[in-house]
Amino acid sequence: MTALIETAGLVKTFGRLRALDGLDLSVTAGEVHGFLGPNGSGKSTTIRVLLGLIRASGGDVSILGLDPWADAVRAHRDIAYVPGDVNLWPTLTGGEAIDLLTALRGGADARLRADLIEEFEFDPRKKARSYSKGNRQKVALIAAFARPASVYILDEPTSGLDPVMEAVFRRQITRVQKEGATVLLSSHILSEVEELCDRVTIIRSGKTVETGALSDLRHLTRTSFAVITGADAATIESLPGVHDVHTEADRLVFDVDTDSLQPVLAALASSGVRGLTVAPPSLEDLFLRHYDSRQQVA
Repeated sequence: MTALIETAGLVKTFGRLRALDGLDLSVTAGEVHGFLGPNGSGKSTTIRVLLGLIRASGGDVSILGLDPWADAVRAHRDIAYVPGDVNLWPTLTGGEAIDLLTALRGGADARLRADLIEEFEFDPRKKARSYSKGNRQKVALIAAFARPASVYILDEPTSGLDPVMEAVFRRQITRVQKEGATVLLSSHILSEVEELCDRVTIIRSGKTVETGALSDLRHLTRTSFAVITGADAATIESLPGVHDVHTEADRLVFDVDTDSLQPVLAALASSGVRGLTVAPPSLEDLFLRHYDSRQQVA
């Protein structure tokens, strides 16, 4: 399939700092592609290069078949972008800010704009200076989704949103994909990536370390447990699929591979549970575990 976003050996330096060090990324038409990495890994720098905000120091980069630096104006006509930290004009209302942002791409679809304002439970009449971080984020999301685009570049787009609004965001991603759009989604929320993305690219230190469908990367999807239980650490550690067992205060803390959840839950139930917290691991934890295991194998 045609790649609408593509980099090959992408390099970006800032003085002596090599922010991107031969990054490879390919996002095909019609897919939702997760773009993941620890803080400082080069995700935002890559996005800035793709948007034509900064110029690559080396390698190849294209978006919609265009050079994002040389053809930035042409490219931006069909790109919708949402940053993770939205700054607005303080004296404009939210509605005016939405209209200004969509005007840069030809203006909003009136019906879509109205539907999105209702879905995101957003009051467009207030001045932007009065908005919380979550409401500023809604302005950028509504502006992005209120006019169809071929490519959506989303950099931590749900930062500041509550779970209800995150669900609205996910529905919009599903909608634009069904309409044929391509999405590059940078997010620290693993559940969001798992639900929405067809493929993911994981980067570290400005390099691509892994790319593939989520079904091929199941080793990254463990679940973290913190349990007050009668079972001892040795018993839990002996169970298949259990990793990194340790004690924190009165709790046993450990991670479990997705395909081993059922026997672990059965073992916990038989030993008695007085408290239980279950959560997906942070991406930072996943990366550290992934790279540590690579180094041990090597």
